Formats: sequence, C-alpha cells, structure tokens
Amino acid sequence: MSRALRYAAIGIVAAVAAAAGYLTRQATTPAGAPIAAPSQAGADALLKVTLPDLDGAPQTLEQWRGKVMVVNFWATWCPPCLKEIPDFASVSEQFAAEPVQFVGIGIDNPARIAEFQREHKVPYPLLLGSTETLALAADIAGASQAMPLTYIFDRSGAVHRIKLGVLNRDELEGTIRALLAP
Repeated sequence: MSRALRYAAIGIVAAVAAAAGYLTRQATTPAGAPIAAPSQAGADALLKVTLPDLDGAPQTLEQWRGKVMVVNFWATWCPPCLKEIPDFASVSEQFAAEPVQFVGIGIDNPARIAEFQREHKVPYPLLLGSTETLALAADIAGASQAMPLTYIFDRSGAVHRIKLGVLNRDELEGTIRALLAP
C-alpha cells in the first residue's frame, strides 16, 4: 500500500471513529452525562491488563491503586483526543502533590506515541495499547470503541466515572476534587 493511500485510510478511520464517538455520545450520554459505571469485576479486569510503557517495560494500572486514577484512551490521529490532552497535562501537574495519577493509553503506532510525548512533554505515563485493549475498555463500559474514552477510578480502584468524548477541564477538576475530599 502506498504511503498516500495509507494516510488516506488512516484519515477515513479517524473520521469514522470520531463520528461514531459523536453519535454514541448523543445516544448513550444525553446532555453530556457520563456512561454508567461497569461492574467492579470489569473494572478490576481493566486494572490488571499489562501494557508496555514507551521503554517497553510492562505496566499495570493496578500499581496506582490507592490514588485517584484518570485513565485516558487516545491516539495521535484522533482530533478530539488531541484537544483534551493539554488540559489533562495541566490538571495532572496541578494535582502533582496529591494522590492522583494520570495514565494515557495510546491506541496507535508506538513511534508516533513516543514522538508525541517528546514534542508535547506529556507529564504522565503513556502506555501502549491496542485495538483489543480499547475493545476491552469499551465493552466494560458498554460503549462503542470510539475515543477519547476516559475512566476515572477512586482511590479504592472502583470506577467513579466514564466519559466517552472530550472531558473538559472543569469536569475533570471537579471529579478529581470530589474524589479527594474527605
């Protein structure tokens, strides 16, 4: 496949994924309401998935249990994903002294994810996912396999919120503050 044809195919897939995410968000989250939380068994399954980091070292989300976790499924070819990452980066730095951990799970080519991290100085770990990882996360949430898809776990590892589509800064900060409150 020629390079131009490959980029055209990627563009079409991105457009379809964005449209699917928009349509699903309209159908399953009226007025921007979050998707209902999955069972704890589903959440535990996601926490136990082992994924490589950018250095190839295996990581699980389970290692951050005890902290509020913001787990974001994204890709470099996903415009809505790229829209929210600067806010995620800023909010992760804002809560750096708190028991809060952001993790990005890139569903993309590892070289592109590493390049994105270098260029944008994302201050939280980026793990390398796959379409199978996204399928697991979407199935657990009862959502489509669209991105961005964000899980927010409380400190015990229970899913507090799932958002399909862009999670704006105010929603993100408010959710984290509520989970940190005594």
